[in-house]
Amino acid sequence: MAKETIYLCNYRVSVDGDWLCLEELHDIELDVVEQEQNADDDGEGSLQRTNLLNVLKLIIKEILDSSLSHGRMLDDNNTALQQFFLVLEHILRHGLKPKKGLMREKRDLWEVLERIEKFCNEAKDITWSVRELPSVKTPLGRARAWLRLALMQKKLADYFKVLIDKKEEILGDLYEADSIMMEEEGMIIGGLLVGLNVIDCSLGVKDEDLDQPMGVIDFSLYLKENQSLSTRSNMEMSKQMAAILDQKNYLEELNRHLSATVANLQQKMISLQTATTLIKEDMIIAHNNILQLQQENSQLRSEKEALIEEHNKAIKVGDDDVEMLCAELKRQLHNECLLKQKLEKDLEHEMIVNKEMEMMMKIMEKDLKIRQSSLVIMKKENESLKHNNAQLQTQLQVCFLFFLLSLSLSTAIMIYLLLLIIMITMITVKLFLEFYNKFVCDGIYVPVGEENDDGWEWARY
Repeated sequence: MAKETIYLCNYRVSVDGDWLCLEELHDIELDVVEQEQNADDDGEGSLQRTNLLNVLKLIIKEILDSSLSHGRMLDDNNTALQQFFLVLEHILRHGLKPKKGLMREKRDLWEVLERIEKFCNEAKDITWSVRELPSVKTPLGRARAWLRLALMQKKLADYFKVLIDKKEEILGDLYEADSIMMEEEGMIIGGLLVGLNVIDCSLGVKDEDLDQPMGVIDFSLYLKENQSLSTRSNMEMSKQMAAILDQKNYLEELNRHLSATVANLQQKMISLQTATTLIKEDMIIAHNNILQLQQENSQLRSEKEALIEEHNKAIKVGDDDVEMLCAELKRQLHNECLLKQKLEKDLEHEMIVNKEMEMMMKIMEKDLKIRQSSLVIMKKENESLKHNNAQLQTQLQVCFLFFLLSLSLSTAIMIYLLLLIIMITMITVKLFLEFYNKFVCDGIYVPVGEENDDGWEWARY
């Protein structure tokens, strides 16, 4: 670290406007105030912290002035911005403990910056982006890329504040107790970094230059020749006087503001006391109301429990009655279903019987019509037979009369007449037998009496 960093331990670095002033410690006659302050410092560590802080102040001031002339937009070519990152690296490396072990190797800044994401979720994106950079190989390059991304996102002051606020948890095992990050200068640096949020930066993080070794701070940009002690002391006295006057005016203005604030706070306190009194009275009233409501609530609960018990009893009785009624209705429904089934069967049987009866009636009516027509025909034939028989009888009588009148008729005529009579007789007998077989043997059936459950009674006619 000694080869890379110049902390100017034999010199005191002070700020004079836009310049740094280097003064050898043995050539300066320190007054009582400075001697008391130096007695409290811890030697070289205090001087290193002071020098780094003063240099950072000048660089930040130059960055802000440069941003005004460039429209608040800076890039990698800005010298002040390059010096800023270099000084910031020296600040983060100041008092950094070496790694544990025999080799006692140096720790990397990347190990410090990686811990921020555990306490700030917004830093996770930057850390992940830096890990994914293909052109950055070394931990130092990742730390530089991380610082540049944080500055471009205007989050550098916020992340530095996280380091300072959580320094016991994040930095306790990484830094010495007298390092700038563990002392009060760290808080001052966090405040200085807030001023950089007003500028916009366009920085490259994919360059291989980020992996280069740490450089040395160029103090020549901010140094001027030593002046005489008297001139310097006079200038310092005038500056101190101006600062004291400014501070006096500031304190007076602050006192007026504080007086007005005290008066306002007293009025607010009076109003708050009044409001507190009213609130206490309201609380007493509310407490009484709560007690009354609790009593009413307990009474209503007891009434509710009684009503619920009565309601449950009524529901139980009603359920028993409903079950009995349901059983009775089911039994009646079953009986009705059986009766309905029986009636349906009887109805189907009756319908079948009626259909059969209708068919039988139609057949009987048809047969009756046929038989009636046959009977009419037979009656006509019978009448014709009767007429023929009457004619034959008349002829027989005539023949018999002729026979009686003329016995002398020849035998041939008599035989002819006899044969004729026999033929007529045979025809008559044949017709009679056919009539007998048709109407007497077969018969004609006609319904007689009244209709009963088994139907009509039939008789042969």
